[in-house]
Formats: sequence, C-alpha cells, structure tokens
Amino acid sequence: MIRTLTIFALLLLIMESCEKNLPTEREDKKIFALAVHGGAGNIKKLNLTETEEEQFKTVIDSALQAGYLILEKGGSAKDAVVAAITILEDSPLFNAGRGAVFNHDGINELDASIMEGKNLEAGAVASLRHIKNPIQLALVVLNDSKYIFLSSDGAEKYAQSNGIELIDPKYFFTDHRWNQLQEARKNNEMKLDHSEPSNSSSLLNKLSGEDKFGTVGCVALDQDGNVVAGTSTGGLTNKDFGRIGDSPIIGAGTYANNKTCAVSCTGRGEDFIRLSVAHEISAQMMHGKKNLKSAVEDVIQNQLKSIDGRGGCIAIDKSGNIIMSFTTTGMYRGWMRSNGSKEISIY
Repeated sequence: MIRTLTIFALLLLIMESCEKNLPTEREDKKIFALAVHGGAGNIKKLNLTETEEEQFKTVIDSALQAGYLILEKGGSAKDAVVAAITILEDSPLFNAGRGAVFNHDGINELDASIMEGKNLEAGAVASLRHIKNPIQLALVVLNDSKYIFLSSDGAEKYAQSNGIELIDPKYFFTDHRWNQLQEARKNNEMKLDHSEPSNSSSLLNKLSGEDKFGTVGCVALDQDGNVVAGTSTGGLTNKDFGRIGDSPIIGAGTYANNKTCAVSCTGRGEDFIRLSVAHEISAQMMHGKKNLKSAVEDVIQNQLKSIDGRGGCIAIDKSGNIIMSFTTTGMYRGWMRSNGSKEISIY
C-alpha cells in the first residue's frame, strides 16, 4: 500500500512538472508579419477618386494576402516577399513589371533585388527588357548564382539558362506610360513616377504627371525569425545613359539582417544611394543600439530631408515591429501581422 502511494505521488509530481514546462498558447504562437509599399510621392487626395483609391488598395491587399498565406503556413519570408511583389509587378498601377515606365529610347528597363537577413545572402538584377517578373529572377540569383548583381543581356541569358522564359517587350506597353514619356520628352526632363504635374490642366498631364504609380517593395518576418526585403522598379520616365537607381542596389534601396531589420525603399534613387539609406537604418540599430522607429525616423526624416531627398521606406525588425516613413505627402502601403491585424493606407 505504501509503495502504491509512493508511485502515485511520484506520478503527480511528474505531471505537475510537465504542466509547468508546457508552453502556453501565447508562448507557443510564433510571430510573423509583412509590409508592402507601392511607391512614395506627392500623392494628393484631391487627385484620386474613390474608385481609384479602391483599385490601389485592392491590389495592395492582394499582395499582402499572398505573402501572409505563405507565412501563416510556416513558409519562408523569402517566398512571401517574392509572392507579394509578384502581385504588384503584375499590376499596371505600379511602376514595376507590367506598369514599368519608358526610358528615353521608348524602352522599358526593369530592376529588382532581394536580400535575406539569415546569412546576408542577396540577389539583384538591372536593366531587364524581357523578364516578366524581375523579383523572381533576383530570387534565382540569390539562390543559385555565384554572383549577387547581374544586369542587361547577361542577366537575361542567366534567366534563360535557369528556365525563365523571355517575353515580348510589348507586354510592358501601357498607354499612360507612353503618354508620360511623350510629355517628359516635350519638356526635356526625366520624371519620377512620383512627380508633381506640370502647369497644365490637360487630361494628359493629369494622367502622366500625378503620383499614381510607383516602385514596389516588401519586407517580411517569418515564423523562424528570419527577415527579408525585396524591391522592384521600372526606374525613371525618360531616363538615359543606362541610369540605374537604388532599387537593385543592396544597402541603398534594399537591405536585411536578422540582427536588426529588413528595409525596402522608394523614391528618388540618387538620394537613397548617396545615403545608403537601407543599410544606414540597420547600422544605427546594430551600432547605435537604436530601436527600429528611432533609426527609420532619423534616416528618413532627418538625413534624407537634409539633402532634400524625396521618398520613403518600409521596415520590419526581428520582433515583428513595422515602421513606414516618407518625406512626401503619401505612400501606397499596407501591413499584416500574425495576430490578424491589418492596415492599408495611401496618405
């Protein structure tokens, strides 16, 4: 009898110990989150109808949902970023992929990059003319290439060697982008997709000059604690001399480090290159011991503004905190978190 009681008491102790060591529902639930942007610029509410606003928000929501579904199922932040950006590249509303602007010669040249924070691996491509989804080629470069940055014909040859089909450049033609080019040529200027309209009330200027389209990007944190950033763009309207902006440049328009954060930028590329904006935010967190909000606000609202820089960024840290900041009147943006919260904004 005594022996039976002793065994029973021992079992109770073991069960009590196990219960104490079992993770609670809150402790066991892993955090994941993502954010996307569709370009920052002088976006004014009076220039967008309710229908137009809804169109932008619908595409942004689709991109968020595509990435969120992957993260929710335990997929990688890398795959979530590519899935979200692919949705944005396929929409003619944004200056990336299908909606890319024309250069001075009437050609669409596309750039993209992606970086993962786990091992600081990255892939970047520039001056593409026959690739439907540049972010997907950037991912192949990250995963399989011995190089980080490929451009032009070489990048497209690499794409073909890895089973990515080249497409007819006519795929990228849209009337509103062509009209943008004609106006820029007439005024002998290069135009951000985020530019103010010229001094004209014509419908052409309204369509071509308003800040209705932009570079796209995504940052994500997966359930394994990895952060990833990706960015894709069509560059500047009427650009020449093989100009390349910040979007495909690791450290300028895109950066990720698991120890700090992941950042995707949008705006006037030259400003972001000069300040190495994406890396500077991470560096302030790592070496200056700042939190994400303080680092982003200093770089965007102080440093970028000090050189009259135009644009903004989205950023996420290893804890799932998300910060979005811009020096312009608006930025197409949205985020989703593992707790079910979501927000989509323009102004």
